[in-house]
Amino acid sequence: MTMIDRHAQGMATRRSVLGDAHVDRAEAAKTALDTDFQRLITEAAWGHVWSRDTWTKRERSIVTLALLAALGHWEEVAMHLRATANTGATRADIEEAFLHVAIYAGVPAANHAFKIARTVFAEMDAAREGENP
Repeated sequence: MTMIDRHAQGMATRRSVLGDAHVDRAEAAKTALDTDFQRLITEAAWGHVWSRDTWTKRERSIVTLALLAALGHWEEVAMHLRATANTGATRADIEEAFLHVAIYAGVPAANHAFKIARTVFAEMDAAREGENP
């Protein structure tokens, strides 16, 4: 696969997971400082790892959330929690992932991840209810 193909595949996968609105905002916010970085994550994370067919997007979503929570990357946790609307990871899946985080990475990390999940899911539920009055 050429780098052009890898970028196109990455952009398609990134959009399918994070949604067009998120990717459009990220693309519009690019500057000369981070253009190469954005290309790197699109090609490597999205075009290579997330585009592999060995795991489903649901499985990748669960693992990604556990890793991000374990590492304390809270903004990324919130972003990937919102992405579960597109990946098929359920709230029960996320609960299990965060329980693993508690045991293997620490209770404080899991506690904060659950706090973020409650907030993000409440926002998602409110937005959904607003669409279906």
